[in-house]
Amino acid sequence: MTEILVRPPTLAGRTTTGRLNADVTRLLPKPLLVIVVTILLLVVLLPVLYIVLASVNSDVSVASGAFFPTELHLENYLRVWTTVDLRNGLINSVIVSGSVAIICAALAVSSAYVLVRFAFRGRLTVLRTLVGLQSIPGTLMLLPVFVLFASFASALGIQIIGTRWALFITYITFALPFSTWVMVTYLRGLPRELEEAARIDGASSWRILTRIIVPLSWPGIVVSAIFAFLLGWNDVLFASVMTDRSTRTAAVALQVFGATQEGGAIPLYGQMMAASLICAVPVVVLYLVFQRYLVGGLTAGGVK
Repeated sequence: MTEILVRPPTLAGRTTTGRLNADVTRLLPKPLLVIVVTILLLVVLLPVLYIVLASVNSDVSVASGAFFPTELHLENYLRVWTTVDLRNGLINSVIVSGSVAIICAALAVSSAYVLVRFAFRGRLTVLRTLVGLQSIPGTLMLLPVFVLFASFASALGIQIIGTRWALFITYITFALPFSTWVMVTYLRGLPRELEEAARIDGASSWRILTRIIVPLSWPGIVVSAIFAFLLGWNDVLFASVMTDRSTRTAAVALQVFGATQEGGAIPLYGQMMAASLICAVPVVVLYLVFQRYLVGGLTAGGVK
């Protein structure tokens, strides 16, 4: 049988980006486009700049409303590791969010391949259910999920609450429908000719999935994985209820630290901002590494 190996196109993201830039240029005059982009950049970057400056400023200066520090307090980035349970929180966040991203992306591309390429009874119902699940607020599911996990402990003796498994199962449940729908949209735009040629050569469905579909679907897979990763990384509601001191994530560690600063003396604003920036670094690095895949994955199915 002929060996089939497909490499993803490297210029797909650039082509899509160029097309979108041309559409925006036609939509707005260039001077107006510059003004709009400048305003948007200021809205986004000013809060980030304030956090950076406050992280190296003194707590008294931040409390008094000073924007620029009179002297740099870089020790905030060292003290935060002892005042905030940041090390344990980052480890838990990386383990849970990374596992959710990998498993969710693998399940999403496999499920989407079946839904797009195979006809079976109930396929449209499954697709509509994936869309409908996005309308259910996550806060509405907090109590049912907690009661379900608690019932496992009382009925079966399986302790889930207080472990990383509680977060892993919860995040997979909420991230998988959206990730699957992203992959369904992406796979619909892939040509069937390569798969048909592979079947003529005797390739099985599993071989087609791993050697053709997955290499061509990297942009969609990256989007699905990053969405699942961010869902676990940014969550505070479920993580604050489902974890204990040893399994709490970085977001919960920041919440607990912020709650301890309420009332009394001047809060440790510098360390709070430094901890926030440290927690944001993995997400920024993730975007920078996979930036070339994100545009193609997010715009898949949007243009023909």
